Amino acid sequence: MDQKFMEIALQLAEEAKSLDEVPVGCVIVKDETVIATGYNLRETNQQALHHAEIIAIEQACYQLGTWRLDECDLYVTLEPCLMCAGAITQSRIKNVYFGAFDPKGGAYGSKTNFLEIDGLNHYPIVQGGILEKECSNIITTYFQNKRRQNKKSIHDII
Repeated sequence: MDQKFMEIALQLAEEAKSLDEVPVGCVIVKDETVIATGYNLRETNQQALHHAEIIAIEQACYQLGTWRLDECDLYVTLEPCLMCAGAITQSRIKNVYFGAFDPKGGAYGSKTNFLEIDGLNHYPIVQGGILEKECSNIITTYFQNKRRQNKKSIHDII
């Protein structure tokens, strides 16, 4: 685990935030080199599947010319959801490092634990809490600002 890759993921989360996307960034690394990046683009592209991890996994597969990412590590600022945990398993990613825990949708221990599903063909090694404070702060601040904006909008109408 190398903290510098989570710092890059945080920079990508900032890019997502600048687009008014939920600020989640993801980096995929092979042999200590970044081979793919992604950040949330669900709102921008109006695509339910455009989570940071999915975008980065697709880019890594293209970059390596294979769907097997078994020698790759994934760094993401927020604990992956069920969909992304499924994609991580299907692509055979070796290690998953995430920042903030997601009590509403996290699939590696917070809401459910994908690693406890018996009989899957692959189980990544998962470590959470990497730069947890920074990763949590960017998301918390984003949603606090959204709630403030929504309150202002309601008061403008009245």
